[in-house]
Amino acid sequence: MSTSTAASEAAAARFIDVHYHAGPDAYLRRHSAIQAGGQYRALDGWVVLKNHLGCTAAQAWEARQQGLPVSGSIVLNEIAGGIDWRVVERSLCQHGAAELRFIVHLPTVTGRKHTSRLARDLSHPILGQRPVQPLTVSDASGRLNHATLELLRMSRDYPVVISTGHANREEVLRLVEAADRLQVPRLMLNQPANPLTGLKAADLLELGSLPLLYIEQTALTYLLGYQDEDDFSRVLRELPQVVYSSDLGQTSQPDIRPWLDISQKWFQAFGLSAARIESITRGCPLQMLSH
Repeated sequence: MSTSTAASEAAAARFIDVHYHAGPDAYLRRHSAIQAGGQYRALDGWVVLKNHLGCTAAQAWEARQQGLPVSGSIVLNEIAGGIDWRVVERSLCQHGAAELRFIVHLPTVTGRKHTSRLARDLSHPILGQRPVQPLTVSDASGRLNHATLELLRMSRDYPVVISTGHANREEVLRLVEAADRLQVPRLMLNQPANPLTGLKAADLLELGSLPLLYIEQTALTYLLGYQDEDDFSRVLRELPQVVYSSDLGQTSQPDIRPWLDISQKWFQAFGLSAARIESITRGCPLQMLSH
């Protein structure tokens, strides 16, 4: 798949899922990158692969060479090199010129206490013997650290989307303020209803309609009961620039087609218009990923 073809294929997709976990990852996953790409192609979708071990750029490049609708991301956890602009540059080289913005997730392993409701198994013994070490975007005083601010500045010159990762509530608010002040082109609030962040629809509405800001709503947050129906439906109905994603790939959770089917049932139950469904499942994700 050529560069121009990749961009046009993403634009022509029926939906775009910006958050799907394929193997190999820190945990065992349902599909490989190629298998997942095949399913998204069969469903007329586009997928962005995510991996807590780090980078999916090379996997996405290989998948696109086989004509599959796949792009990549990186999670800046300690095991991947941490919050380092040079790590991002390496990933961009591996990703190739896909004419889609590359998602750069701030750390998801932060050391903050949270007992996941997911049933999952580590993918390799090393991860049990030497767990991924925690990293945060803030220093001891609560201010954003130098490395994070450098990454925000870097994003002005590269085709990337900065994602807040598993930053806590206060850090997310600081990231939004800093991104606005530094004129960051794209900032995605990564599943803000997750217990590690804990932002409700009312909190998100207070942030207003910053053009740079995209709010991710994952199906998994709702499936695990971290978010009640009222908050979930309100995000889908009311918030500006919502990006609806799966956050799936776990062996204990729905596969890709069942996720699409159950999502349509939710959208109907919540009274979403066809235009709103198109906006959260395709329009806003495409706008976020476009140059």
